[in-house]
Amino acid sequence: MIKSVVPEKEEACEQTYGFMPCTKTALGNVFLILVYGFLMFTAATYLSAGSELLLEILGPGIVGGLFLPMLGALPDAMLIMVSGLSGDASEAQSQVSVGMGLLAGSTVMLLTVIWGTCTVVGKCDLRDSIAVNNQDTKGFHLKDSGVTVDVWTSYAARIMAISVIPFVIVQLPQMLDSQSGRHLSVLVALILSVSMLIAYCVYQVFQPWIQRRRLAFAKHKHVISGILKHLKQHALGRLLDDEGQPDEHVIRRLFETIDANKDGHLSAAELKALIIGISFEDIDFDKDDAVGKVLQDFDKTLDEQVDIEEFVRGIKLWLIQAMGGAGPAGPDAGPRTMKFLDTFHVQTKREHALLGDNDNGENEEEGEHVGNRKWIITKAALLLLLGASIAAAFADPLVDTVNNFSAATGIPSFFISFIALPLATNSSEAVSAIIFASRKKIRTASLTFSELCGGVTMNNILCLSVFLAIVYVRGLTWNFSSEVLVILIVCIVMGTFASFRTTYPLWTCFIAYALYPFSLGLVYILDYWFGWS
Repeated sequence: MIKSVVPEKEEACEQTYGFMPCTKTALGNVFLILVYGFLMFTAATYLSAGSELLLEILGPGIVGGLFLPMLGALPDAMLIMVSGLSGDASEAQSQVSVGMGLLAGSTVMLLTVIWGTCTVVGKCDLRDSIAVNNQDTKGFHLKDSGVTVDVWTSYAARIMAISVIPFVIVQLPQMLDSQSGRHLSVLVALILSVSMLIAYCVYQVFQPWIQRRRLAFAKHKHVISGILKHLKQHALGRLLDDEGQPDEHVIRRLFETIDANKDGHLSAAELKALIIGISFEDIDFDKDDAVGKVLQDFDKTLDEQVDIEEFVRGIKLWLIQAMGGAGPAGPDAGPRTMKFLDTFHVQTKREHALLGDNDNGENEEEGEHVGNRKWIITKAALLLLLGASIAAAFADPLVDTVNNFSAATGIPSFFISFIALPLATNSSEAVSAIIFASRKKIRTASLTFSELCGGVTMNNILCLSVFLAIVYVRGLTWNFSSEVLVILIVCIVMGTFASFRTTYPLWTCFIAYALYPFSLGLVYILDYWFGWS
């Protein structure tokens, strides 16, 4: 009797939501990862477009500081959330590595591959260690070609470096090889990351106001340097004597030259005539505002005019300020007065440039946008709603597909999420950064690298807050030592580098590029050779 062989029925995969397509085969899961990844990319694109429209109409402030950074990190946060909320605690523990892979992969990709590419496409010729806008004649010269950013980008890099502190806190019990206190360390790190998120949003809200104040101060210093340089050129003698002290006799004779009506006082009109007659090398500022600030420095009697004693005292203070900025004065400071003033003038001009003056015709189309204000706000809201809905709907299927692909191929889900998922969730941000950098201007380079630092900061505080909340509430185990080490290394290396310099020569892109394979290899070695957890 011949027995018929009944083929063993293949185990069916579990459909997300009960109807989403799924498969157990490696090729099928690759296809689904591409489909779901494209949908997450679409969600990120809609969120980015809606955010830009809203920022364009409502300005930075609360919108730019509070909502838009959170919306930019929303796709990552959604994927991290669903990776830890699925199934029971044991299933969540196995799936949460997808969230950690995405968190580490997004941070590493932004600070390595994207950072290096923005340096390459945004490079300009470097002159006196500052990039020349729209001039790229040095080709790929490693030292004489690169990008320059404003000082606010350095501040953003410092904030990014500080934002890794919660990672250190949550890792302390494992660093000390202690089994007790791990749950408590997760709670402390969660509280700290949420606090840092609130503080960062408050800073972002007030940062435009701080920037305007700093820029106004820099412009005033440049006016001071320009006036001193002009007075030196027209002085009958040296402004500093042989001992390096302000020469009152020369300063009094300058007052008599400026006092057009010889009434013993300098009026606002006479000060304005002096400022108008000075070339400030394409730095735009309000002449009346500059006169008002000069009066504040000189007019101690508050009578809206400057007498000769006030003028002498004010010029003395300006000269002392200039000597302080140019270095210590010596016995031969008098003959070198012009050198001091030239150095001070160059420093104030550089400071003004690095603060990033954005009032150079950037808002010419503002009037056009105001007329369509309601329509643009409506369009922005619809784009944000659509992007958030797509991210919420397809985050869970994407995480399930990554786990299915991992089971089918034997490749750890962490590495899949580390490499593939950031391409989906950060691609629109990456393309936007590269396009901005390609405009080859200091201002656009500053915006590009500031956004990269801001994106990593939101990963380190918002996305980490979501991750820590899931670990704490569900009682999961924190065993991501190698992943945390990679995040710390990349953030500290790039954050420290960008914190203390505003010009990135082309050779720096190789440091950024090298950190990506280094990070991936380090996690693999620590996890699979040394058994870190």
